[in-house]
Amino acid sequence: MRRRFRHAAVPVLCACGVVYFGYHAIQGDHGLVTYRRYGQYIETLQRDYDKMVRERKTLEHRVSLLRPQSLDPDLLEERARDILGFAHPNDRIIYLDQAAPEDKKAK
Repeated sequence: MRRRFRHAAVPVLCACGVVYFGYHAIQGDHGLVTYRRYGQYIETLQRDYDKMVRERKTLEHRVSLLRPQSLDPDLLEERARDILGFAHPNDRIIYLDQAAPEDKKAK
């Protein structure tokens, strides 16, 4: 019996080692599943970053149009009307009910 145990001990220990390291290569902190999850997370962050860069460029362009050296009269008038709440007599104003989407959620 001891002889069989001695002969089987090394392969059983090796098999246990292979299973242990195989499991951690797939499920561990630095395994394939974690690698894939980080890849998806990086893609999400990259999309968010690209969106923020586009927004920033848009805002920088609008700000550059309001600088005294390159003042755009149309944009200045638009911002002044928006901030002061005025309208030109020929403008058509459409009032949007902001409470409507909340009422639909409540039903």
